[in-house]
Amino acid sequence: MSKLFHSKDSDDSKPLFESWSFSNTNYVLFGIGLVMIILGYLVMNQGPEGVDSFESVTLAPIMLFIGYIIFIPAALLYRDKQPETENN
Repeated sequence: MSKLFHSKDSDDSKPLFESWSFSNTNYVLFGIGLVMIILGYLVMNQGPEGVDSFESVTLAPIMLFIGYIIFIPAALLYRDKQPETENN
């Protein structure tokens, strides 16, 4: 069972989630994206005038776009800057 949580390429056999490259910033971006997606679907469902309301036709798709196309990929692609090491 413990082999499932170890990365295959690591020489020192660290558990996979200890060598995970996501930082707190990645998780915050992912959470914001997830909240935007959930709110987008809720706004789409709760349009006061039905299918043809401003919320269902304009606002909800913008919120979904921001969640799916901006925040989720940003959470996956963002990396913290690592300090440069000096080679002597």
